[in-house]
Amino acid sequence: MAVISNQTILAEREHNRHVLKAVIASCLGWSLDLYDLFILLFVAPVIGKLFFPAEHAMLSLAAVYASFGVTLLMRPLGSAMFGAYADTHGRKRAMIMAMVGVGLSTAAFGILPTVHTIGIAAPIVFIVLKLVQGVFVGGVVAATHTIGTESVAPRLRGAVSGMIGGGGAGLGALFASLAYYAMSTLFPGAAFDEWGWRCMFFTGIISAVLGITIFSNLEESPMFKKLQEAKVRARASGVKDAHPVRTLFSRPWRKVLLVNLLLSVGGGSGYYLTSGVMPTYLKVVNHTPAETAGFILMLSSIGVFVASVASGHLSTFIGRRKTFLLMGVLRLLLLPTLAYNMASVTSTTQLALFVVLYGMLGSAGYAPLLIFLNERFPTAIRATGTGLSWNIGFAIGGLMPTFVSLASPQPTDMPLMLAIFLAAISVVFLIGALVVPETLGKLDNPDAQKAA
Repeated sequence: MAVISNQTILAEREHNRHVLKAVIASCLGWSLDLYDLFILLFVAPVIGKLFFPAEHAMLSLAAVYASFGVTLLMRPLGSAMFGAYADTHGRKRAMIMAMVGVGLSTAAFGILPTVHTIGIAAPIVFIVLKLVQGVFVGGVVAATHTIGTESVAPRLRGAVSGMIGGGGAGLGALFASLAYYAMSTLFPGAAFDEWGWRCMFFTGIISAVLGITIFSNLEESPMFKKLQEAKVRARASGVKDAHPVRTLFSRPWRKVLLVNLLLSVGGGSGYYLTSGVMPTYLKVVNHTPAETAGFILMLSSIGVFVASVASGHLSTFIGRRKTFLLMGVLRLLLLPTLAYNMASVTSTTQLALFVVLYGMLGSAGYAPLLIFLNERFPTAIRATGTGLSWNIGFAIGGLMPTFVSLASPQPTDMPLMLAIFLAAISVVFLIGALVVPETLGKLDNPDAQKAA
């Protein structure tokens, strides 16, 4: 009996270690890849001058945001490619390949010649590299957004959803804030415009190194292992595997994908118009010194992490749909007000409170989105379905800062435009919350995971 008991305990401990590894890998993988993307947002004014110079600073800034949007537009392609690979060959292998690709492509930005060196070719090369980076980031989403939630117990799936989706974004922004703070200190003033921004991009190589180091010993999720066993039995009976992308775009699943986009567009837009746009807002609207802005953004990232985990966990108790509705109402009431009034805040303490609350609301709304999407699709197409639902929505959402910049002839116009856009996307998010079904508990029930 003692031997059996000890074996059981050891097996449970080993299982718990695998689960912890999967969650940490998913969260860290997503945060590191968002870190690679966020670097551009932190150095946007500098990149605008060096690669997209224009007579008006806001037009230059809009061009930088547009290049960021190009990356987002390529992410659905990455999800289709790497998602299908993850559903066929495993989440782990897809994650490693995608993370290495993101890290190397990000580091490559640090060696690009500027418009002052090669002229019009500079922005073209910059955008081409952003396209490549976007494909790999889309692949990371397909793997990280499934293996973590597939591995944990049902009672923790909401919290893990928030930890990976929103919390990973918060950590990515925190890492970028730390890098920005460090490089602003090491390369003050004009030195940052010459070397500081390049060194920030060079740090992207960390993602490639960690992608190989951390994920090499990661095991596949139990759900994927069961899927593989079922496929082996099916092949033995002469049944061929259906391609995940083809299945996803069949008539019943296509409808599920389109409905999901209401939430992912609303959630993605809310994120990029809060945490995503905040580094630029502080610089061009509030004229906050770089070191002060970096510290405030670090606090905001911590707040985003806490709010995302809390909101995700709340969905385990009251349901995914009710959580979306609650957060949607809060976003509609508070986000436009905060965006508009932050411009007039002069106290550093008060500004920090505004920014932290602003970021928390922007991310808490979509914190349960990851597990919601996982619960919408069966294991055979989960990585593909979740990746495409998430990336198409966030690709559209990532374009919103560009539209805000284009609608703001002067920096002083930005707060009002931001408030208007936030109100509009909050309405879209609420409509999505009203029309989607409740999915709580469906991840373990294959019969419940039918197109609806």
